[in-house]
Amino acid sequence: MTIKKYWDKASRFMAVRSDNPELLQAQYQSFARQMPMMYLILIANTWALAITHMAEAPIWLTMLIPTAFTVTAGTRIVFWWKVRNTYPSLEAAQAALKQTNRIAAILAITFSAWALSLFPYGDPYAQSHVAFYMAITVISCIFCLTHLRSAALLVTGIVNGTFVAFFSSVGQPVFIAISINVALVCVVMLVILMTNYRNFEKMIIGQQQTQALSKENLRLANLDSLTNLANRRAFFAHLPTSIEAAKENGTRLALGVMDLDGFKPVNDIYGHSVGDNLLIEVAARLSTLPPNYRLYRLGGDEFAIIVMEAAEDDLLVVNSNKLLERLLVPFILPEATVRISASMGIAVYPDIASTKEQLFDRADYALYHAKRNRRGAAVLFSAEHESRINDDSRIEQALKLANLADELSVVFQPIINIRTQRVLGFEALARWNNPILGQISPALFFPIAERAGLSGFLTEHLLRHALVVAKKWHNDIRLSFNLSVHDLNSHDGVLALVGIIKGSGFDARRLDLEITETAFMHDFEQMKQSIETLNLLGCGISLDDFGTGYSSLSRLHSLPLTKIKIDRSFVTDLHKKPASYKIVKSLLALGHDMELDCIIEGVETKEELAALEKLGGTIIQGFLFSPPMSEQDLEGFLSGNPPVFKGSSL
Repeated sequence: MTIKKYWDKASRFMAVRSDNPELLQAQYQSFARQMPMMYLILIANTWALAITHMAEAPIWLTMLIPTAFTVTAGTRIVFWWKVRNTYPSLEAAQAALKQTNRIAAILAITFSAWALSLFPYGDPYAQSHVAFYMAITVISCIFCLTHLRSAALLVTGIVNGTFVAFFSSVGQPVFIAISINVALVCVVMLVILMTNYRNFEKMIIGQQQTQALSKENLRLANLDSLTNLANRRAFFAHLPTSIEAAKENGTRLALGVMDLDGFKPVNDIYGHSVGDNLLIEVAARLSTLPPNYRLYRLGGDEFAIIVMEAAEDDLLVVNSNKLLERLLVPFILPEATVRISASMGIAVYPDIASTKEQLFDRADYALYHAKRNRRGAAVLFSAEHESRINDDSRIEQALKLANLADELSVVFQPIINIRTQRVLGFEALARWNNPILGQISPALFFPIAERAGLSGFLTEHLLRHALVVAKKWHNDIRLSFNLSVHDLNSHDGVLALVGIIKGSGFDARRLDLEITETAFMHDFEQMKQSIETLNLLGCGISLDDFGTGYSSLSRLHSLPLTKIKIDRSFVTDLHKKPASYKIVKSLLALGHDMELDCIIEGVETKEELAALEKLGGTIIQGFLFSPPMSEQDLEGFLSGNPPVFKGSSL
């Protein structure tokens, strides 16, 4: 048992290792570069020995055998020269090294036998050359076989063992001393070889560990720690390579950018831990995708999908909407049952974009369009969107170059109490007349200004203008002025508004600042703090477009609101639409219960007005009574004291 144990250990020691692929391939690459040099040394030494014996030894020993050796060694030189810079498979590397072991043993026996066959034919000098040939050749082989331990040991054992045995037996003290000397040198060199081989192994294993650690760090750097999806960094690394692959294969690539609808309220109401759990569940639902889909989390509640070999446009949108439908099923979390949806923008390479920047920007624009017009659905970027981008770009450039004092103006639409027929106030509405582009709707230029970071500047200019006009009105007429989320999302922005209001000389208690419900989809705490600051100044706070957003009643109740404005989308043809009729009825009842005035905007027909009167609505705004008026037109309109609406519609 002990003998077998040592035999197995020796066999493993002499075998070519296959348990570490990286080490095996490193051996192969290092070894392949040294083998041509070893065979060149063998050829040179062999012919040097053969030439010194040509006069005495037979021609088959001095010509035929060295020629055969040269052909064999030359063949091996050509083989190793060709593969010296290749990276073979594990199986190929192992096979090549095992073959080298066998060839090394055969060559060691053959060369030793040939060299000793020449020994009887020479004088003492020639015999010494044989000893020198065998000694120097085995030392050269040890150096060249450093990274293949088994082959080095085989060659040394065969050649050196034969050398010591033969030259110790000739009875010549000089040769005996040489054999002992060579044996000692070879032992020392083998010790050095073993040390170097161990160091080589440690170096390769250390490199493996470093590479493994580097790969793990790279994996973690490209992984979203919350959802275990590929992250934003991975996305922007994969996108250009995916586009390049699509280009080479002549296929379409689609990019979908997705944003959750209603995530912010969940995060604010239930806390970040619930929001995190929701994102984990969202990722889990979206992860079951076809092989050509790659899912990423870009950050927050934004995700992206790269679709290789994308289907045709119609099918692509259908598949994307099916994916979004997965998120409509309520999420049952330990803390609450949550309902959300998601919107997606899609752009396709090379149909509508030729670079990664264009592809991402256009998918993001399609997402913006989906959030504004088709919330909860997928929107494919189209030629129409391309035209809008160009128009938006022209508008943005015009905004940056505009002389706002001359081009921007404010018009005022009355807010009427239909029971008393009194004018309660006016809503200030922006107008922009550009000398090149003409009249541009605020619904068009304000979103562009927001994206360009210009909305704060526009708001301040328009507010100053509106306050100057409103200061001339009767003391019981109020001014309503719209603020955007960008006006309220920073402390400095709110302080700028406070400074304008205080500096105007207009009574802040006559000012109603209108804020859309969607503003609370952003940083609710910051919005709340901004609103409270303006309310402390004396301003009324109106919630515009009430019923179209996603805010919960508990959040709205926590705000110092004074009015709500019912959006015109519920008012249009409400006498023909039972659902709209019921919604307006509920909103009026809710406003009454919350002790808030309800302003109904967008009233355009007598039938709508009659239905609203039946529901108990009293404060009305719309084209039925008056379109927005310029500052000059207000003078006749406000001639009564108190001002009474004199239109023919009542």
